[in-house]
Formats: sequence, C-alpha cells, structure tokens
Amino acid sequence: MTPQVAADLRETNRIFEEEVVGRGDFEALNRVYTWGARILPPGAEMVGGRDAIKDFWRQAASAMQVTAIALRTVDVELLGETAVEIGRATITTKSGASEVKYVVVWKREDGSWKWHIDIWNPVS
Repeated sequence: MTPQVAADLRETNRIFEEEVVGRGDFEALNRVYTWGARILPPGAEMVGGRDAIKDFWRQAASAMQVTAIALRTVDVELLGETAVEIGRATITTKSGASEVKYVVVWKREDGSWKWHIDIWNPVS
C-alpha cells in the first residue's frame, strides 16, 4: 500500500472518530460511507444506503450515549480500487468503554476512499 493510500484511509477514519462521533455531525458520514454502503451491526439486521446508515448511527450513538470512538487498524490489504481493513475500536460511552473488532471493505468513490461494507462485533 502506498503512503498516500494509507493517509487517505486514516483521514476517513479520522472523520468518523472526530466529526461524526466527536461532534455528532452525522452528515459527515457522506464522506465516510459509499453511496450504496452496507453495515452489519451485531445482533441487528443489515442496513443499506447512506441515509439509512446515518439514521442508524444517529439512533445508536444517542441510545448508547457514545462520547468517543478510537479506531486502530490492525491490517490492511489493498486490492486495486478495493481495500480490506481489519481493526479494533474502543467505544467510550457515559457508562464506560468497550472493545469491538471490525472489518471494513473500502472502495474508491468520487476520488476518495470510503467504507463500503462495515461489520463489527464486541470483544468478549
């Protein structure tokens, strides 16, 4: 992976951490997810499309009282215009912190690297 691709992936993750979760700017998800993205949250149905994903995150962040998230990339494999990231995240809420593991399939859309498929599970 080139240094530029690595920087681009970090920037998208930063938008999710700082703008979406940190500031509650769910419209910034337009710069995180592809137009036809899908998320596969634990214990819930798959959610498809950016507008539905925005609604999901808005409701989940409020219900869980999320105050911060920190994403940590463990490994990335670049496959042309697609990348697969394996990582861990710490989700901080008003009642404490929890760890999740995740896989994101990235796609290039409109010149930017964005999340196309996003799945996560709690670490027990």
